[in-house]
Amino acid sequence: MSAVVYTLAIEARWRDMDAFNHVNNASYLGYIEEARVRWFKSLSADWANETSAPVMASVTVNYRRPAVWPETLRIELIAERAGNKSLTLGHRITAAGDRDVLYCDGHTILVWIDRSGQSVLLPENVRAACAVG
Repeated sequence: MSAVVYTLAIEARWRDMDAFNHVNNASYLGYIEEARVRWFKSLSADWANETSAPVMASVTVNYRRPAVWPETLRIELIAERAGNKSLTLGHRITAAGDRDVLYCDGHTILVWIDRSGQSVLLPENVRAACAVG
């Protein structure tokens, strides 16, 4: 796969800074989550519903360089693997104005589960969005 499926530009906020005026490491996870949720919502308003929803099974973030405020960040989501019940999304955060300025990269593994906690098949619209044409 390895196709960029979604991009989002987002402003680093003052409150995202740490004591050294860098974007705090935990904020990166929030930016990635925001992109992921917006992507799912762009696929279907029903991406998480009463019967099933995605949960995070694993996340890896490789911090490449510190981002500082003010900065507009570009979050890219990359379809790495769509299994029967899990989805691996790569992510990259770069400077919106210069994609060669890489702040972090990594991947997230998501599993769709039902209300009882049992894994279920990926929604067909998610699988289709990950297909490389």
